[in-house]
Amino acid sequence: MSEVKVNKITPTADCGTVTLGDSGDTVAIPAGVTLTSGGALQNSGTITNTGTITGVAITGTIDNQVNWQTTVKTANFTATAGEGYFCNTTSGAFTVTLPASPSAGDLVGIKDYANTADTNNITIGRNGSNIEGVANDFVITVEGGSITLIYVDATKGWLSTAAAKASDISEQQLYVTATGGTITTSGDYKIHTFTSPGTFCVSCAGNSAGNNKLDYLVVAGGGSAGGAGNPATYASGGGGAGGYRESRNPSAAPVWTASPLATCASLTASSGPSPVTVGGGGAAATQPGKNGGKGNNSVFMTITSAGGGGGLQDNGHIPLGIPSADAANGGSGGGSGASPTTFRSSGNTPPVSPPQGNAGGYGSGQSETSGGGGGGATSAADHNSPNTPGTKGGNGGNGAGTAINPSPSYGTPGPSGPLRYYAGGGGGGYGYNSNPAGGSGGGDGGYGGGAAGKNTGNTGNNGTANTGGGGGGVIGSYGPANASGGTGGSGIVIIRYKFQN
Repeated sequence: MSEVKVNKITPTADCGTVTLGDSGDTVAIPAGVTLTSGGALQNSGTITNTGTITGVAITGTIDNQVNWQTTVKTANFTATAGEGYFCNTTSGAFTVTLPASPSAGDLVGIKDYANTADTNNITIGRNGSNIEGVANDFVITVEGGSITLIYVDATKGWLSTAAAKASDISEQQLYVTATGGTITTSGDYKIHTFTSPGTFCVSCAGNSAGNNKLDYLVVAGGGSAGGAGNPATYASGGGGAGGYRESRNPSAAPVWTASPLATCASLTASSGPSPVTVGGGGAAATQPGKNGGKGNNSVFMTITSAGGGGGLQDNGHIPLGIPSADAANGGSGGGSGASPTTFRSSGNTPPVSPPQGNAGGYGSGQSETSGGGGGGATSAADHNSPNTPGTKGGNGGNGAGTAINPSPSYGTPGPSGPLRYYAGGGGGGYGYNSNPAGGSGGGDGGYGGGAAGKNTGNTGNNGTANTGGGGGGVIGSYGPANASGGTGGSGIVIIRYKFQN
């Protein structure tokens, strides 16, 4: 077997075929030497290349090689095409930056010199080009790892050669970095809480090797309760809870306890600002003849939670007794007043999956009876004792509990455990009888900031701020004063993501 070394081969004017050596021969193209041909190169052996081959149609085998440098690298540097480097990370990790504006066929070799890359990684900086088809830096994390990269094109960028160990490099782990809202930390997670409108601004969107998923809780403003007034004898309905939407990434560890409404479809982070809208609670309803105000939507990226439906007015003084469905439908529906026309609102309006809320409660449809409760995130509301004067108002539907933010500053306690609850419905107002100070009282508010209904007074209880709870209904009155239903609680937006390993 022989070896033929050449400095330059140029074909004759007919641009024919140049044949190098016999079968099994090796033709070496040294570093700094260019092989140029306008025709074809027929090779029965192997071409080992550390130089440059241009304009050649080749038959046979090419073994591209790099020219390994004997000076060991110990700090950040930019590689030169055609060269290989021994990298010693004993004193600390550093970055090898690939050449800028590479040409097809350019080669770079990298080798862990001291078998320390598993402790102090060698980062391969892409310098504007893809690596393995991905627009991200890669790292050598394997002890003694070695890789030879060849630049192919703008789509795939730098690819590992057949002679190198592609498994010795992996995509660099990147994690989300962001600002906005009130930021707290729980283990490896950052939690951004917005109690008013703001901006979630991402400076690093992370990647799948680290984390690029955002989990969220988006709760809209709750609806206010309906009003009652002279000479009505019917109590008003409680406000519906704001829509409740939550996600939990199933691959997150440890997995926090989420509500039954949580979806596994987390959002994917993207660099730049994302406006956050936190919906306010529905405005108070006053007489004569006013339904409760609807809550306002809360929005984060592609997720919109609908404001809670307003509780309906007592309606006794309206001749037709027909409440407005538009006022009562919402994330969760508002409760009906004790109207001569029985009506029940709709929750999960507009519809999403999983559902964001439930229907409000019925009114009883008889004089001196109580109003229905507002719907909550996890249960509908209803009127407890229909068609019976002087009975308790309908209870609001219960909200949902989550540990997406373990801070006790937000949400309200639930029946047990450490979860914080949001989006409870407001209780219906108490049905008037001859002893309004006694009797059974207004309906209970649902877990999650829903306000209780009233059995005395001219002003309803308000839903708890930053829970999306519905406002409480009020008692019907024979007196000259008008009674206004309780306002809905404002909403909240919470964003959670893994920021480190």
